Amino acid sequence: MTPTDSREERIKVISRNKRAGFDFVVEEKLEAGLELLGSEVKSLRDGQANLADSYAIPKDGQLYLLNAHVGPYRPSSIFSHSPTRTRKLLMHRKEIDHWAAKVRQGGYSIIPLMLYFKNGLVKVQLGLARGKTHDDRRAAIKEREMQREIDRALRRR
Repeated sequence: MTPTDSREERIKVISRNKRAGFDFVVEEKLEAGLELLGSEVKSLRDGQANLADSYAIPKDGQLYLLNAHVGPYRPSSIFSHSPTRTRKLLMHRKEIDHWAAKVRQGGYSIIPLMLYFKNGLVKVQLGLARGKTHDDRRAAIKEREMQREIDRALRRR
């Protein structure tokens, strides 16, 4: 076993934001950690997460994840967490400043694309995204349909 084998990354996807690709054009991606409570981590291990309608905002020099739903962990009962509470994102200062400037500049949103475990730690993949217009969505649908037709024609040969 070589030294690089011990550093092999193990990734287990918890949840994906499937609507992100349809509603937004993602220009940059970044991995960030999440500040979580114990019951939230246990709930995530059970796969109880939903990233639909969630987003991140810069506030007081930090980035916060809003509306990400992490279901309650039943055995923790009264000590459980609020499912849609605001969670702090753990990133380098330079990255936070860069993305916050883009959001302030206008036209950009920070959206979570995927929530996953990486070597036992919960990570979120964020995307710096610009919203698609109605015409952009129609063009994407048209392109997808054309690709399907091409694939069908090639299979018939």
